Amino acid sequence: MTPSSSVSCCGPEAPADNFRHDWTREEVEALFARPFADLMFDAQTLHRQNFDANKVQLSQLLSIKTGGCPEDCKYCPQSALYDTQVKAEKLMDVQAVLKVAESAKAAGATRFCMGAAWRSPKDRDLEKVCEMIEGVKAMGLESCVTLGMLGETQAQRLKVAGLDYYNHNIDTSPEYYKEIITTRTYDDRLETLQNVRDAGINVCCGGIVGMGEDRSDRAGMLITLANMPKHPESVPINMLVQVEGTPLDHENQMDALEFVRTIAVARILMPASFVRLSAGREDMSDETQALCFLAGANSIFYGETLLTTPNPAQNNDTALFARLGITAA
Repeated sequence: MTPSSSVSCCGPEAPADNFRHDWTREEVEALFARPFADLMFDAQTLHRQNFDANKVQLSQLLSIKTGGCPEDCKYCPQSALYDTQVKAEKLMDVQAVLKVAESAKAAGATRFCMGAAWRSPKDRDLEKVCEMIEGVKAMGLESCVTLGMLGETQAQRLKVAGLDYYNHNIDTSPEYYKEIITTRTYDDRLETLQNVRDAGINVCCGGIVGMGEDRSDRAGMLITLANMPKHPESVPINMLVQVEGTPLDHENQMDALEFVRTIAVARILMPASFVRLSAGREDMSDETQALCFLAGANSIFYGETLLTTPNPAQNNDTALFARLGITAA
């Protein structure tokens, strides 16, 4: 597929906001190339126009079905194709999931996210997930799930259950995608996003950087998101977590300031979206995270585990927030 086909996803309807949805590669690459101070100033200015600059939303993520995935995503330790330490497990019991959700709420999370390592959910499994969603909603938490590819009817069923957000990342640019995944196409991902939109569910969609892509690919990923008729409500930006046994283990570490630039450009392109500082925080210094918040990141995953990879301890996040004068939203 061509880049032009990727940015027309999620329907032909006109944008319902006053933001741009017609960014070009040249424009976005020029943003990436701006002097760092200027880029940060512009990103922070837009951030303050749309959000409280000193508040960060807290989400907690739980793997409700771990391992055994048939996909070949080169970054993922849950793929059945790679020899990692992750063992395949069955879908968790509903009450066990809700117990974790209760703890997440008590710790300050406002959104509870549930991830299952499926190519796409079976209808019998979807019913159990819907019970989890209903239970999470009953606690007063926002709900989010990531279950792989969804059909129209499945998305509608999740909406009936009360689902607030569906996460389905595009991962990278259309051009670089084939270097990372071959078992699912870019168009497959866009189709799921369209089904989610059509069902009236908020979209959580971002990508992963540090997978060997170049700056042009990072621009291409953000253009795909920003040129959708409606920006994703939540945009997780993940730094690759290298896991032994996956093809991307030992990939060159991405420069921290380049990662901050990616956050800043995401904020400029999607001014009213929550930009989530997601995987990879365990390997980031406090100073790098502080720059990311300054660049417009205003959401994090809270808790010591992200699906199967480590995340900063809650007391570390609490201490960092205190030093920065940030409060949880």
